[in-house]
Amino acid sequence: MDVGSFGRGEAGTVRIGIFSSLASGFLADLLRAYATANPTIRPDLIEGGPSGHIAAIQRHHLDVAFLTGEPVADGCDLAHLWNERVFVALPSDDVLSRKREISWTDLRDRHFIVSETDPGPEIHDYLVKHLADLGHRPNVERYRVGRDNLMNLVAMGQGLTLTSEATIAARFPGVIYRPLSEEILPFCAIWSPHNDNPALRRLLSLARTMSRRSSAVTVPGLIANSATSSLS
Repeated sequence: MDVGSFGRGEAGTVRIGIFSSLASGFLADLLRAYATANPTIRPDLIEGGPSGHIAAIQRHHLDVAFLTGEPVADGCDLAHLWNERVFVALPSDDVLSRKREISWTDLRDRHFIVSETDPGPEIHDYLVKHLADLGHRPNVERYRVGRDNLMNLVAMGQGLTLTSEATIAARFPGVIYRPLSEEILPFCAIWSPHNDNPALRRLLSLARTMSRRSSAVTVPGLIANSATSSLS
């Protein structure tokens, strides 16, 4: 591989911070398309939370991070790319499984479980904010497990949890998903304008192109809530 290939972004590594599931959705499609178009570039994926990813971007330990909402990141550029609906994960025999869509009022007296690891803290804060707006103190329990085992606890009837649209492609026996009415998560890319990695520029260019294409099929009536409906 010649040096010019690295300079043109045709080879090398791009370090990507992720906060969303890769089970389906925009980010999974983006990374798949990027890998296909750039087979000699290695995508180095790092899971983590918003604060850690932003700090890594600022120190140039990451090239780009894909996060929810519009987080404040001094010295960084940000671009909104896509939206996902919020879903409630509940046991298949739960009374709410009969509903096609769930409202916050339906959830005001329910017990929730979240992971102590990301994105659990963000989901906890999201639940507290929205249920407190109804004048209710939410009942949220934290477990020291990952996303998969948390869903298995949901199946066992230990509580409900929230998740993003990309995650619902991952199926768990005894768990069903129902959309949370009028709730949507905006997702963005964050990077440093001083990062001169050509492989990053290729990724951002592809992300913007795919974002423009997907914006035409965004669920109607949900964009209005995007500024305030973040898990971060």
